Amino acid sequence: MDVLLEKPAEGVALLRLNRPQKRNALNLEMRRLLAEHCTTLGQDADTRVLVITGGPDMFCAGADLDQMVEATPLDIMNRPVADYWAAIARCPKPIIAAIEGFALGGGCELALHCDIIIAGENASLGQPEIRVGIIPGAGGTQRLIRAVGKFQAMRMVLTGAPLTGAQAFSVGLASEVVPDGEALERALKTARLIAKMPPVSVRLAKEVLLAGADAPLETAIMLEQKAFQLLFSTRDQTEGMRAFLEKRKPEYKGE
Repeated sequence: MDVLLEKPAEGVALLRLNRPQKRNALNLEMRRLLAEHCTTLGQDADTRVLVITGGPDMFCAGADLDQMVEATPLDIMNRPVADYWAAIARCPKPIIAAIEGFALGGGCELALHCDIIIAGENASLGQPEIRVGIIPGAGGTQRLIRAVGKFQAMRMVLTGAPLTGAQAFSVGLASEVVPDGEALERALKTARLIAKMPPVSVRLAKEVLLAGADAPLETAIMLEQKAFQLLFSTRDQTEGMRAFLEKRKPEYKGE
């Protein structure tokens, strides 16, 4: 299988890219599987967090150019690739990218679709599409500029030059940088922590953060307030506050 599904901890699903012979380049089947898993796991009550990773030396080298080099505009238009990306973006559960080695082109765009990025310090994140005669086509301009700002995004997209994991962290493209070889371990630790949080609160927090990012501040604050108010209808809110007052660990059930 081009994407392996593992369950390393309670509430945590691990999606492992598995085309090492192609440096985990994204072909249509891998894209389909990622979309299918994100859709299914997003609806699975037992799954609270997703982690996406590659191998110890490679996250994803980008799109599989063998499937693109002779394509016509109509070929590209008729492929369901945009739907596959949308399925990842719409996943209501938090997604963490654990990056070692290359995350280039479509690999960097895959990371940009995630909610948290943890990178090895010498990982390589970039959008080198300009070097093969195209530009990023899955959010690598729009998601990138929102993550790092105009001047870093322009440099990365127009030159194709990548950032190391440490550089990515310094400009806001990574949530955390860790020593090489420790990205997956750290991602799973973060995933286990999130999985212990009240699921409805996690879902609404992600929803409001994403929806409000491109909305006017007044609208975004209103979204936040409505989500805040809604959470007072959940049993987990009562449980969390009572547990805090009673100095015990809460037991969240997603209710």
